[in-house]
Amino acid sequence: MSAERFLPRRKARRSSPGDRLRDALLRLCDHHGQIVDHKERTWASITFAGSRHTVGILFAGEDAVEAGERFIAALPENEFAIPGHLVADATVAEVDHRLVPLPRLAVRCELLLLEDA
Repeated sequence: MSAERFLPRRKARRSSPGDRLRDALLRLCDHHGQIVDHKERTWASITFAGSRHTVGILFAGEDAVEAGERFIAALPENEFAIPGHLVADATVAEVDHRLVPLPRLAVRCELLLLEDA
């Protein structure tokens, strides 16, 4: 009999809303970007609860920069599908575009996720 039968199974890690948001952002940029930082903080008003997210995405190379430009245009109007949450606001807060020595585009986004009641 194998000893593996008696070892406890590890539970699969559940994706957090922040994980799902990062996945949605990568899909929106056709996986041409790389998330370089993500800050999350809780947020609440009298009627809503949720979290604010600041996400930095780097697009390196010509194709990636083009995808980044499409991402910038699409982000504010994108309909995100994050179970149990609604993206109430999505804005591009900062853009750094460089051509030398290689084309690159750094984008900082700010998003407000509300818990869907």
